[in-house]
Amino acid sequence: MKKILLIDDSEVSLAKTKNILKNKYDILTANSGFAAITHLSKGYVPDLILLDVLMPEMDGWEAYNLIKGICLLRDVPIAFFTSLDNETDKTQASRLGAADFISKPLENDELIQRIESIICKFESKSA
Repeated sequence: MKKILLIDDSEVSLAKTKNILKNKYDILTANSGFAAITHLSKGYVPDLILLDVLMPEMDGWEAYNLIKGICLLRDVPIAFFTSLDNETDKTQASRLGAADFISKPLENDELIQRIESIICKFESKSA
């Protein structure tokens, strides 16, 4: 089963998204960038990271850069999964090299399709 690290400061969003994905993926949640970095620094390597942008203390942009700075995780795709939906943020995500910029809310089936597409794309790159 593919592993997804879901990072969001909203417990409601974490629970809802985990519930949507739990039958297809092994989901680990983190309620902050710091909690995510803790999991990742202990050797956890997911197949995909879904990262919120708007979080206190460490926003998604900063968390993205810190995660990509961990050598073992450089090739792990990170998709921003956020309530933001403006061109400036989408451009910023693209400039950073994010795998996708997914705006909430999203239909369950569409979220699963986007995730499958990202994982498939990155698996074929590493093959």
